[in-house]
Amino acid sequence: MLTADRVDGVVFAGAPSERSPGDRKPRFAVGEAVCTRNRHPRGHTRLPRYARGRVGVIWRIHGCHVFPDSNAMGGGEDPQFLYGVRFSAAELWGEDAEAPGDSLCLDLWEPYLERP
Repeated sequence: MLTADRVDGVVFAGAPSERSPGDRKPRFAVGEAVCTRNRHPRGHTRLPRYARGRVGVIWRIHGCHVFPDSNAMGGGEDPQFLYGVRFSAAELWGEDAEAPGDSLCLDLWEPYLERP
């Protein structure tokens, strides 16, 4: 049991967030194009506004992890697959991209993604 006198030590030490997916499989595959959902939920989300409604490519599957949107709002861990998604700078910032040939990689949970 986590008591008040142990909180600082536990927070600073961290804890693994990876969870078993059970019999679930990732919905997306490495190399697949995905589009981030353009939604604006109340409360916590790790999907940056500048990346909403943008198309990127899965470059890595990190496994199944605690979904922070649910966990931060008291809804439990709700484990979800976590993906590394690469976006071109031009896709994110258009003509304002400093170097249009550059890219940015974001780690995004499966509920943020859909097929274009």
